[in-house]
Amino acid sequence: MRLAETIRESIASLLRNRMRSGLTMLGIAWGLVTVVLLISYGDNLGRTVLNGFLGIGNNVVMVFGGQTSMQSGGERAGKKIKLQLEDLEAVKESMPLIKAVSAEYDNTYAFKWEAKSVNINTKAIELPYGAMRKLDVEEGRFFQQDDFTEHRKVCIFGPRAAEKLFNGFPPVGQTVLIAGHSFDVIGVLRNKIQDSSNNGPDNQNVFLPFDTMREVDSIRDPGMIVFQPLSADLHTKALKSVRAIIAGRHHFDPNDKKAVNSWDTVEDSGELMQFTLALKIMLGIIGVMTLMVGGVGVMNIMLVSVTERTREIGLMKALGARRRDVLLQFLVEGLTLTFLAGLAGLVVALILPHLVPPMPLYSDIYKTANHEGDIVLTPSFLIIGVSFVILAFVGLISGFLPALRASKLDPVVALHHE
Repeated sequence: MRLAETIRESIASLLRNRMRSGLTMLGIAWGLVTVVLLISYGDNLGRTVLNGFLGIGNNVVMVFGGQTSMQSGGERAGKKIKLQLEDLEAVKESMPLIKAVSAEYDNTYAFKWEAKSVNINTKAIELPYGAMRKLDVEEGRFFQQDDFTEHRKVCIFGPRAAEKLFNGFPPVGQTVLIAGHSFDVIGVLRNKIQDSSNNGPDNQNVFLPFDTMREVDSIRDPGMIVFQPLSADLHTKALKSVRAIIAGRHHFDPNDKKAVNSWDTVEDSGELMQFTLALKIMLGIIGVMTLMVGGVGVMNIMLVSVTERTREIGLMKALGARRRDVLLQFLVEGLTLTFLAGLAGLVVALILPHLVPPMPLYSDIYKTANHEGDIVLTPSFLIIGVSFVILAFVGLISGFLPALRASKLDPVVALHHE
């Protein structure tokens, strides 16, 4: 039998029992909609949460002082390690597997503008810090190299920090007092979704040139060293190299991870990606189980069809139809039912996300515009492709057993069936 003729016969058979076929197709269509929407939800939720975490920066690793836990060079464990300016310079000089590096010093200072005074967390940084930590300027400008070499008293506000001090007044161009020293406000950062931070989110911080802050606050050494590996897959080797440089200067075992603490955001983002993958798999399994319930309906209707058409099957075999012809006839009929229902479900799955508003996640917290940071159901072609592969599997399983039963019928017995 030709496939096209078999499909036409299958459709004609389904149309003879429209109510029964329609209810069965409804189960399959709803199952496919469930699979597409659940996987889309898991995919978009995982991507949104990951982007929120990556607000901390692009493959950023931070190291800061700790306390030795291993003996080395005749010294007992328990020695406190404090990062020094020379440590930063040594790392910059060798740049082991590192693309960018910056000092960071955190403290809280009193900011005064006109008659208002508030305490704001402040980060003293160097020029590469901005690109590493995704500090995008919304108003004004970012730091330039001259701001550091000339030790200019300039600062950049996070949007929430600016609101806290200026109450909506344009900050750029204003002069503020920081610890009694006048600083010019040269920029305000773009509002950023940041689900992870060190010493407060960037939206609530003020940023100053590190060299300027060393003079103003009489500090010498950075509180931490922030660096970016050449590529994400080199983060472990880069961290090990930086720790070895610091260990050589402070005379502790390079394998002593507690001597110099670290926060490896590359490692954390990898763990978060594994979590989101597990979430998508779990939601996908729930969707597949729903689709399988529809598959049971297909199997049931096909078994009923085989019983009702027993004499027809006997006649087909008596006229020379081979076993595989009967098997193909009923298998195609089951697959036709499944895929017609799947196409209807696909249309609904593509239309429904446009009717569902974005589900709030970060927009209420960070006051973002255009639903940035919210979960938007947008099924991708990959998700649709995966859903149809699952659908084909369910259709094959659901249609094969009834088709196999039909192909095994004895023509003599079938013709005498009442």
